[in-house]
Amino acid sequence: MSPARPRTLLVPELAAIVAATPPSVPLTRASLAATRERVRAHMSAMAPPRAVHSVVERGVPGPSGPIPMRVYRPRPTPGLPVLVYAHGGGWVMGDLDTHDALCREISLRADVVVAAVDYRLAPEHPFPAPLEDFHAAARWVVGNAAQLGADPGRVAVGGDSAGGNLAAAACLLARDRGEPQFALQWLSYPALDGASERRSWETYADGPMLTVDNARTMWRMYAGQADLREPYLSPLHADSLAGLPPALVATPQHDHGHDDAAAFAQRLQDSGVPVEFASFEGLCHGFLPLFAQVPAAMDALDLCCDFLRSALNASGPTGQ
Repeated sequence: MSPARPRTLLVPELAAIVAATPPSVPLTRASLAATRERVRAHMSAMAPPRAVHSVVERGVPGPSGPIPMRVYRPRPTPGLPVLVYAHGGGWVMGDLDTHDALCREISLRADVVVAAVDYRLAPEHPFPAPLEDFHAAARWVVGNAAQLGADPGRVAVGGDSAGGNLAAAACLLARDRGEPQFALQWLSYPALDGASERRSWETYADGPMLTVDNARTMWRMYAGQADLREPYLSPLHADSLAGLPPALVATPQHDHGHDDAAAFAQRLQDSGVPVEFASFEGLCHGFLPLFAQVPAAMDALDLCCDFLRSALNASGPTGQ
C-alpha cells in the first residue's frame, strides 16, 4: 500500500457543504433514475442564473439525430471566440439545465460564446455514443460558427469531469481523423483513465463528493463492452498526445483523479503541447458549479476563465 499523502483541509465553505451532504449510496442501474432526478434538482438550484445577452436553443446534426445545444452569448459583438462545452455527471447524468448557471458564468467571465452540448447518456447509450455526439457538435460549431456569431478559427472545447473526458477525447479524434484541430482544450477535473491505479484513487477513495466505488461504476456504465484502456475512452492510454491543441488542465487537490490529471498534463508537455496545469488546494471534485457558494471555487473559475479569454484572444480573430 502506498503511503498516504498529506491532506489539506477543505476550505470552510466547502467543508460545510460536504458535511451537510448525505453520505453517498452505491450507484446502480436500479438507483440511477432517482439519482439523476436528485442531482438535477440539486445542481439546478446551486446558483441563480445570471443574465447574458442571449440564450438560444437549437439542434445540430448528430450520428443518431439532432443533438440539443444551448448557445450563450455574452454580448452582441460578432466574431467572438466560442467554447463547446460538455457537462459533467459521470456520462450517466447531467444535462443542459444542471450546468446552465455555470455556462452563463463562463460566457460572461471569459467573454466567449458557450455552446453547451446535451450528449446522449450511458448506460442507455454507452461508449462511443456520448463522444460521437460531442465530437459531431463541436465539428458543427467549427463549420457553422458564423450562425452563432462566433469565429470559426477560435473554437475551444471543454468540460468538467466526464465532460473533460469528452473534450480530451474529441481532440484525439480530430487529430486521428485528420480534421482541423480545436484552438484549445479546457479540462476541469477530467476523467482520463478508467483503469487508473494512481495514488490519488486510494487517497480519496471515500471522496469527498464522489467515491471511487461510484466513479468506477460510472466508468463501467459508460464503457459498456469497450476495454477501459481504449484511448478514446481513457485518453491517458493514447500512444501519443502529440499534435493536440494547447490545454488548461484544472483539478482540485481532493480528487481521486488528481494524479491522472497531473499525468496527462505532464504527457502533453513532454509531447510538445503547451499546457497549463492548475491544482487547487482546499477544493474537491465537482467544485465548479459551487462558484456562488464557495469563494475559492469562484477564484478558481476566474483563473480558468481568465486563461481561456487570454489564450483565445492571443490567437486573434480570423476576420469574422
